[in-house]
Amino acid sequence: MSRPPRPVDVAALRRRHPDAFRTAWGARLATLATLAALLGLAAFAMVRLDFSATRIVCGLGRLAEFSLMMLPPSAGGRFPDFLHALGETLAIAFLGTLAAALVAFPLALLAARNVVPNPFAHFAVRRGLDVVRSVDVLIWALVWINVVGLGPFAGALAIACSDVGALGKLFSEAVETVDRRDGEGVAASGGGALHRIRFGLVPAVLPVLGSQVLYFFESNTRSATIIGIVGAGGIGQYLSELIRVLELQQVACLVLMILVAVAAIDAVSGRLRRALIGGPAR
Repeated sequence: MSRPPRPVDVAALRRRHPDAFRTAWGARLATLATLAALLGLAAFAMVRLDFSATRIVCGLGRLAEFSLMMLPPSAGGRFPDFLHALGETLAIAFLGTLAAALVAFPLALLAARNVVPNPFAHFAVRRGLDVVRSVDVLIWALVWINVVGLGPFAGALAIACSDVGALGKLFSEAVETVDRRDGEGVAASGGGALHRIRFGLVPAVLPVLGSQVLYFFESNTRSATIIGIVGAGGIGQYLSELIRVLELQQVACLVLMILVAVAAIDAVSGRLRRALIGGPAR
């Protein structure tokens, strides 16, 4: 028979470890002060933005009216045009993501501490990636539309510029976490610095980078739809025009097409990501 557990002598524990039982009033007051500041800031923002529960309720009623006007979804005889625009959106996302990955990979090598030991070099590259990443894709789209004109080319350039900073940062962090023993083995067999990168680093990090690129392609499909609204090509142009003229049944058709495309890309890229990182396929 197992013996019953002995009762804990709390008084003895208090005498032995007084610091563990001492109430940290300073930490509690700091936590309460932080929560109060956040609540005060939220209240101030709500007042400045004219937040109103009445407006939300009225807006929900208007949203319900719009939802009923969208039924049933109808292409209005323009399904081939919509399908072509959807293909254009997917092409913008694919080309933009591919271009960003090709540019980000060498920049990530320069930004990784285990590849370039010079702190000034990788600091400069990292700050450059931060600058590029700080500009939203919609701003990049407006910039490139004024540079190269309206159309999908500007959209692909906008996605590429926006993703170079994010992919470069993620790639560099992945490179820095690679096990050094692979590179040391290549060096021990007589390989130089480039051989260590080509045969020791790249094969180890490539599955992770591929997984990240697939995720960005999935996300950029939605981004390509948004930047199309400002004239960067794709299905977003149709969405913007049809919403303005309240052709909501055609808007519903476009939304359904986007949902189906994103769901299909999510399913395929999810399987590919699991295959790349060695996870189980569902």
